[in-house]
Amino acid sequence: MKNKKAWTRKGIRLVWIFLIFLFMLILYRDNMTVGVTEYTIHSTKIPSQFDSFRIVQISDLHDAKFGERHADLVKKVKELSPDAIFITGDFIDSNRFDLDRSMELIEELHQVAPFYYVTGNHEISSNETEQILVRLTEQGVQTLSNEAVIIEREGQQIAIGGIDDPLSSSKEDDEAVKEFILQAFQGVPNSMYKILLSHRPEQFNTYQDLKIDLIMSGHAHGGQIRIPGIGGLVAPGQGWLPDYSEGLHSKNGSHMIISRGIGNSIIPVRFLNQPEIVLVELRSSGS
Repeated sequence: MKNKKAWTRKGIRLVWIFLIFLFMLILYRDNMTVGVTEYTIHSTKIPSQFDSFRIVQISDLHDAKFGERHADLVKKVKELSPDAIFITGDFIDSNRFDLDRSMELIEELHQVAPFYYVTGNHEISSNETEQILVRLTEQGVQTLSNEAVIIEREGQQIAIGGIDDPLSSSKEDDEAVKEFILQAFQGVPNSMYKILLSHRPEQFNTYQDLKIDLIMSGHAHGGQIRIPGIGGLVAPGQGWLPDYSEGLHSKNGSHMIISRGIGNSIIPVRFLNQPEIVLVELRSSGS
């Protein structure tokens, strides 16, 4: 009987040791490594010359660093061979502003593919937006402030638009977002495929109301802690159990991809929520 009890206690200790090890392993993966999540978007509006066009999205860096001069991030991005790189806000963190650290990522990748950038709430609240935009522009980054650019391949075109974070406006968020989008895509034909870079995923109803084809967003950090079978725990602008914390969402012909982001801000730890680089491949349904 004593031997049986001893083995039972030993078994319980081993289970606890295993659970602690598993917990630490998950914490390491979710806070010290970066994964890649891939999506394919099909549309008849995507021109044939943009079939297989590859976009890498980096969001919510928050001055994080993975390896010397972001070596881990840089290696993964280069391996994806993107045609464009999108930065969808919170490139820096207003609580520990370190622009030089974040700029190292641009310096390492600026020759890989054209960069397109929009502000997040942290850029606005840092009161350093002008400095950030100047530094990015000096590295050849296309900064989009309520404007769109047309990119062309052999006579066929798509529009890439970007809007400022609504924190930059005195209006209600939904009103500001609507105004910014209308300004950005003014003069762009309705028939042209439109991609929008916008930091805030909680504005999905506004995006689809304005018939944006593809929205790429961040901000929610994947809900910070993810609960299996339920989703993200909490996100800014959405509160507890947010509807839009990560992944692909579709409504009325609009698709929104939400990056879980790279870094952290006020809440310093992720759980069951690995930082991610997003890869989107456009596919022309007519090709």
